Amino acid sequence: MFKFERKQKIFEIAGVEVGGQPGEYPTVLIGSIFYEKHRIVSNALKGEFNKVQAEALIKKQEELSDVTGNSVIIDVVGSTVEALTRYVDFISEVTSSPFLVDGPSMAVRIPVMRHLAEANLLNRAVYNSIDYLVKLEEITALREVRVKSSILVAYNPRNLWPEGRIDILKGYEGQKGLLEAANEAGIQNILVDTAVLDVPSIGLAAKAIHLVKNEYGFPVGCGPSNAITTWKKVKKEMGSYAYNVCLGGSCLATQLFGANFVLYGPIEGMEAAFPACAMADAIIAYNARRFGVKPKVKNHPLYKIF
Repeated sequence: MFKFERKQKIFEIAGVEVGGQPGEYPTVLIGSIFYEKHRIVSNALKGEFNKVQAEALIKKQEELSDVTGNSVIIDVVGSTVEALTRYVDFISEVTSSPFLVDGPSMAVRIPVMRHLAEANLLNRAVYNSIDYLVKLEEITALREVRVKSSILVAYNPRNLWPEGRIDILKGYEGQKGLLEAANEAGIQNILVDTAVLDVPSIGLAAKAIHLVKNEYGFPVGCGPSNAITTWKKVKKEMGSYAYNVCLGGSCLATQLFGANFVLYGPIEGMEAAFPACAMADAIIAYNARRFGVKPKVKNHPLYKIF
């Protein structure tokens, strides 16, 4: 295990602390709800869904959080302004957890952020996301709405290696870096997603996590589950049980490189993600003592699961 030489930033978002040295805080786990083809959604354009089933999933995730000590952020996915608005309103009523405002474009996300500002819920919302396609219009809108928290997706189409994630954050060849864009937008709580494209790229994203934390100290993570959900052979040739094993293992792999948060995919995968990530947190925290690093919270998995 290791300790980063650079001082690590820690942000508090609606009671959830994310960031710091490996071993200080539990990994924040982010599950997606109302995602494309989610069985609880009956009309994705209007945002019609089964509220009883949705609340049951959220409460189950909270129970696992209580057992392991891993805090949660909910990734709320919506394809239209109407749908995403209904989703975030529901989430804000049934849980106190922070949530990602996850839409396909700024045309969907920004109106929802304005709605949340009017409802005094902006402190719980994390904009998802600012990426290499960001334009002045989006930066201006984020500043006007006074969005405080955002994910920066460090995907660099010109350089897919880990170092390319650093380039896209700092900017190069006349292109505005994501960090500069976030600063101009007034973002205070920056979470960096190092972008997973497929199963082999999980290693690249994990290495990028280490690079970003070492150079900037921001809270960093990624969504390895994106690759696992599209890995067709894992279920077909290795059995249905293999999917959950690989889901948990992919999350754990990023933690060993310093991930502060993990997007573990569809919320139904919580039973695979929480035990694996809690175990990894406990292992990391125990070894971090060698470097003078101790958990900063009493409900750390090191104390909860053993």
